[in-house]
Amino acid sequence: MCFGNFEADLDARELRKNGRRLRLQEQPFAVLVTLLERPGEVITREELQQRLWPADTFVDFDHSLNTAVNKLREVLGDSASSPRFIETLARRGYRFVGSVAPPAAPVVEATVTQPDASVHDELPKAHRGLTRTLFALIQIMYLCFYAAALLHWEAVSRIEWLLDVSVPVILIAVLVTAAVGVPLRLYLLSAVSFDYARLGVKFKRIFLPLLVLDQLWAVAPFLILQQIGFGAALGSTAALLYVPFAERTLIRMAYRYAEE
Repeated sequence: MCFGNFEADLDARELRKNGRRLRLQEQPFAVLVTLLERPGEVITREELQQRLWPADTFVDFDHSLNTAVNKLREVLGDSASSPRFIETLARRGYRFVGSVAPPAAPVVEATVTQPDASVHDELPKAHRGLTRTLFALIQIMYLCFYAAALLHWEAVSRIEWLLDVSVPVILIAVLVTAAVGVPLRLYLLSAVSFDYARLGVKFKRIFLPLLVLDQLWAVAPFLILQQIGFGAALGSTAALLYVPFAERTLIRMAYRYAEE
């Protein structure tokens, strides 16, 4: 695995910088391997303890782990205050924040074979704080939709002509989907706010039902048809049809390694 000017040889258990082998003890190297296996994710101190020391080992875990991380940072020329590779999350663990790439392909007949690009490379690179904030704002937007619909439920009669369904059926659909949507949005909002490392995996599993839910609520602007007019309502609905796919893209940008 390559990152920056470094290359970690997992088979030989060696770390090289610009092709030159660096001296690194086994435990710091094991910490590095664990972080490289799940870049972008938070690796808890408990996970590192289980990985580095067997269950029957008696050792001052906190001191030994801190020593291993400090030695690793020293070899990498990294800093805890302004990390380029290893980020410390207080009372939680560590996260590898550098870009990780597979080893360069061997040269065959003077032609360098480029490694296959990951699907994540197709995504633009943006600050995780920005993508997480945009995702959180989308959840707040839907919560506002649900609240407005529940507070002004009598307005559902305005979209009867659009869906060609009777008002009682529409009202039941609004109540049921809002009852499902509110806890779902609160879960997604809290997960992204606390930077839940497995949010990418969880979101992938619920994307299809979430897509159906969001497509139904895309007609929400027609509830205020009299205030904004038909053109604005239609344009807003068209934009809302795209929002679930925007959510998925934001999640993949912020948690790009979570699905691997």
